[in-house]
Amino acid sequence: MTALAVAAALIAVGAALATASVRGRRSARPAADSLVASRGVTPWWNASAIGGEYISAAAFLGSAGLVLAYGADALWLPIAATAGYVLLLAFVTAPLRRSGAYSVPDFAEWRLGSRTVRRIVTACVCFTGWFYLVPQFQGAGVTLRVLTGAPVWTGWAVVVAVALLLAAAGGMRGITAVQAVQFWLKLVAVAVPAMALVAVWNLAGAPDPVSAVPPNFDRATRVEVRTDAAVTVPAAVAVTARGHVDGVARDGETVHLAPGRHTIGAGTDVRFPAGAAVPHAERLPVQDGVTWATPFGRGGEIGLYRIYSALLAILLGTMGLPHVLMRFYTSADGASARRTAAFVPVMLALFSVFPILYGTLGRLYAPELLMTGETDATLLMLPQRMIPGPGGALLTGLVTAGAFAAFISTSCGIVVALAGTISQSVRRRSGVTAFRLGVVLALAAPLAVLPRIAPQGVVGLVTVALCVSACSLCPLLVLGIWWRGLTAAGAAAGLLVGGGLAVAAGTVRLFHGPWTGWPQVVLTQPAAVVAPTAFTVMIVVSLLTRRRVPRRADRALMKLHLPEGTPVR
Repeated sequence: MTALAVAAALIAVGAALATASVRGRRSARPAADSLVASRGVTPWWNASAIGGEYISAAAFLGSAGLVLAYGADALWLPIAATAGYVLLLAFVTAPLRRSGAYSVPDFAEWRLGSRTVRRIVTACVCFTGWFYLVPQFQGAGVTLRVLTGAPVWTGWAVVVAVALLLAAAGGMRGITAVQAVQFWLKLVAVAVPAMALVAVWNLAGAPDPVSAVPPNFDRATRVEVRTDAAVTVPAAVAVTARGHVDGVARDGETVHLAPGRHTIGAGTDVRFPAGAAVPHAERLPVQDGVTWATPFGRGGEIGLYRIYSALLAILLGTMGLPHVLMRFYTSADGASARRTAAFVPVMLALFSVFPILYGTLGRLYAPELLMTGETDATLLMLPQRMIPGPGGALLTGLVTAGAFAAFISTSCGIVVALAGTISQSVRRRSGVTAFRLGVVLALAAPLAVLPRIAPQGVVGLVTVALCVSACSLCPLLVLGIWWRGLTAAGAAAGLLVGGGLAVAAGTVRLFHGPWTGWPQVVLTQPAAVVAPTAFTVMIVVSLLTRRRVPRRADRALMKLHLPEGTPVR
């Protein structure tokens, strides 16, 4: 029944997206609509589209999984993402729209008069977008595997095929319509099941998740471990295992697991008695309910650094996301861009309430995900776990529709932004053909490396993209808009240092470095070190080359900050 619900959900999402895209393309002018939708998108419609782009795999699946695993410490991440739009509203939106540029590379060349800087910015935009596409594909693969048992590549194929068709055929106007519709679809898909599950929890009189002990199995539970795993066992327990435990083949006999670290082989079935403490994947902390519900409850310098660095990456990275920035180029004027940015935090705050509920309920009803490490599946598994039968299957179908809307919506936005950037780099006045070739390249690059990447949480993968943006595009935009003294040499140096270090750290994270302790933490969350370095390098090199400040700098800043239409001499 669940498989039928998933299939119906995918068909419904595909039909809705196709309808929205066709309607969005009516009266389209090909070149203008491919890039900026003829600059005629209303603030409310544009804000809905930005909300549709923001609610990606990380927001839809990853947020609930983070709450399940880390508790209150994970709540700062959606707050940081929403706050990023406040900074975007305050410092970037209206001036960027007044610049008249079609993309971030266009802005860089217009502001600094350097083709070299434009090429470096183009590379930063591409790496940011490619890193952002990886978790969308992975989230789709996880969704179909968890719900139907299909290979992970089937989810990749669905997202790539739909994104390719919609982006190549519809351009920015068609994608705007798709994403605006998808925001409300995703909100309904996450809100309706959440309210139903909370009602079931209240009626069932389930225990409070804020308890003095770590999570435990409330009934005898069978856990299938799909991949080789190392787990931490909080308390001694006797289990029945079929497979490999601690390197020894087991054939259904009882195994006594002492507290501490143990290894479980791929394909092993482990049966736990009721009341047993839940083993945790080695990378996840074992927390009692009180610690889980307390911000910074675990303490420790490394933990605090990791959180603050991730917050900085999300906060600054949001300001430089190319697929979000391109939305403001579609606004009619600077005031319209500012109103668009003002609507977005309200929409995101409304959505962010619901993943918290799923993560909290997952601690009670799906604690085995802490053992397998597949916390991204929390939202997908809860409906059937809490409401067995047709009702749960229907809610699962609704959640699946929202999940794939999230993957496809965000992927389409990124692909359009990358295709516009790539096509303009190939031809200054790009046509529809160049744009469509850019769509293919935008999808092909991350897809080529995806099979080689070990499974990781989608939120962690998204922070890689945000870190690249925070360490390269954000400094360029902030200094380019607000500081007359920025030079092409300073911008190039800061982009190469900040963007280069962030891309290198992100690549190491994707393929797993052998480091531990502080080196490993800095490599996985480098923003707190690299972003200030990028700003510093841009400023210092610009001061050293102050005689090379572009002659157009004064006129450029006047155009950026004076009301639109004001004559600039």
